[in-house]
Amino acid sequence: MVQRGRDKELSRETPEPANRIKVVIADDHALLRRGLETVLRLFDDIELVAQAEDGAEAVALCEQTQPDVVLMDLVMPGLDGAAATREVLRRCPTTRVLVLTSFSDAALIESALSAGAIGYLMKDISGAQLAAAIRRASAGKPTLASEAAEVLMHRAEAPGLQGQDLTARERQVLALLADGLTNADIAERLVVSLSTVKGHVSSIISKLGASSRTEAATIAVRHRLV
Repeated sequence: MVQRGRDKELSRETPEPANRIKVVIADDHALLRRGLETVLRLFDDIELVAQAEDGAEAVALCEQTQPDVVLMDLVMPGLDGAAATREVLRRCPTTRVLVLTSFSDAALIESALSAGAIGYLMKDISGAQLAAAIRRASAGKPTLASEAAEVLMHRAEAPGLQGQDLTARERQVLALLADGLTNADIAERLVVSLSTVKGHVSSIISKLGASSRTEAATIAVRHRLV
């Protein structure tokens, strides 16, 4: 959860500009959206113009409001964050997308950045840091969380064999996927949310260099990953 800390005090030091930075929040967790709304209201140069609970709604709201910056979650029902980022940038070319997520998985980071996101932030960021990242994004400057930078650095330094970088949980999901289970079936079997399974499947497909879940299952069997 975004931390407030001394953000209220810091916000008083920010002069109110002529043109405020218009922001859209896209996250499927209502509590997180409310927390972000509370934090953003502390900064006079930032204006929250809309909130979306999934990727498709984020695309529609961005087309309506033409925001300067979107705070985009990655794992959401329906259209995921990377796909939504790509579509937002296609329809709103002057908008910047900042990913705000709990995941520091290399495949998700790469998918977000390849989709055109200008930054990748973790949800434990402070309010002041978030506001600074929003200002940088609005000015066309990237921001990458240290966790994300470290993951990408290690991945670049030690490229492994196909599937070697799958986590234990991803291997579990891949095994069930190869058995023909749907995302809903996998969520029920592992007692996790459907959005969590979708995030794992997206990461698996990216790590294996597959174009679909079917191809990922084929690769898993061929390379004896399951």
